[in-house]
Amino acid sequence: MQRSQAGFSLIELLIVIAIIVVLLSAGIPMYRQQIMAAHELAAIQAIRTIHTAETQYEGQFGKFAQSLLELGPPPSGSNGPGAAGLMGPDLGAGRKSGYIFTLTASPTGYIVNANPESFGSSGRRTFFSDQTMIIRQNWTQEPATDKSPELK
Repeated sequence: MQRSQAGFSLIELLIVIAIIVVLLSAGIPMYRQQIMAAHELAAIQAIRTIHTAETQYEGQFGKFAQSLLELGPPPSGSNGPGAAGLMGPDLGAGRKSGYIFTLTASPTGYIVNANPESFGSSGRRTFFSDQTMIIRQNWTQEPATDKSPELK
């Protein structure tokens, strides 16, 4: 009496594993690009949030905020010009969704920069905006400026 063997041979298992590895190697770069695109979209939305907060701050205190801390929540106590509570603590601290945000005063208003924490990993673009609310982008590691192409 001969019994048939149930299951897979070693060769069959190796072929299946090789197919899985090939599929994963093709899918992982696409996944990383999608993650970077999501971080970039989140950065653009955060810049719009900063613009909204700056508009509200200017309406309340008669001037533009000079730092993200002034727009963020107060560490304790009530809201005021030093910490207006117009944004969440993550953006108020300058980090959100793989980007580092800076807000500085300018002679005519304010300047917002958003740069990836790790260029090529958390984002492929840098962003610039100011009180005109036009968002500009740069596809290199150099920070975007007022001369960079406008985001369309």
